[in-house]
Amino acid sequence: MRIATFNVNSIKQRVEPLKTWLKEREPDIVCLQEIKCVDDAFPRAEFEGLGYNVAVHGQKTYNGVAVLSKLPFDDVTPRLPGDDTDDHARYLEAVISIKNGVLRVASIYLPNGNPANDERKYGFKLAWMDRLAARARELLATEEPIVLAGDYNVIPTPNDVYAPEQWLTDALFLPTTRAKFRVFETLGYVDAIRAASDSKELYTFWDYQGGAFQKNNGIRIDHLMLSPQAADRLAQAGIDKDMRAREKPSDHVPVWVDLNVEAR
Repeated sequence: MRIATFNVNSIKQRVEPLKTWLKEREPDIVCLQEIKCVDDAFPRAEFEGLGYNVAVHGQKTYNGVAVLSKLPFDDVTPRLPGDDTDDHARYLEAVISIKNGVLRVASIYLPNGNPANDERKYGFKLAWMDRLAARARELLATEEPIVLAGDYNVIPTPNDVYAPEQWLTDALFLPTTRAKFRVFETLGYVDAIRAASDSKELYTFWDYQGGAFQKNNGIRIDHLMLSPQAADRLAQAGIDKDMRAREKPSDHVPVWVDLNVEAR
């Protein structure tokens, strides 16, 4: 089963490129982020026509997450637990039946947190990471294959950024941010891309400015974190860098993983 994550940076701008990629890569499940539309405005029919079930947790102009699945949803839960005042559409969790059990996926759009010297913005990012870690810990008790997929807005290590010295004060790369990301690994989750390769220059985001893509000035901030039960089924993982060179690209590219999981 192929599971992917893709920050589309506005679904309305990316419908045709996304459809083309879906036909080429043929993922079974896709977690989308930054759809930037309310639920009713999501172009659902475009993807249902390709055989996908669609779950959306949207927000006008900002944020927004969705899950596309060729398999039916058993359950869909929007919003990350832990803060009733958080009205950001950044988390959507779906349960899907597989042979001998269920698969659980979450589409995640973690706060950026910049500027890091803004206590409100960076504090919100850190608190959101704590809530996500708490949910990740709860989910481990299910002993299910779990994929926490999305734009984490975290550069995990210096090998995941083109020029580490230029990011030392950025909220995506601060030591505190990276330490909170390592909590997921401490819990037992596995970074799918790093499990498949330790190569440098495995980037998932290039800014639109300054010819970043042409210079390969990228960062890796889109991740698929696998529970032990999912990691045991890991076959391969990859980054579709070529999507950034296509017409009307997002500033992110899809990241995917193949798991040895059978549909029910």
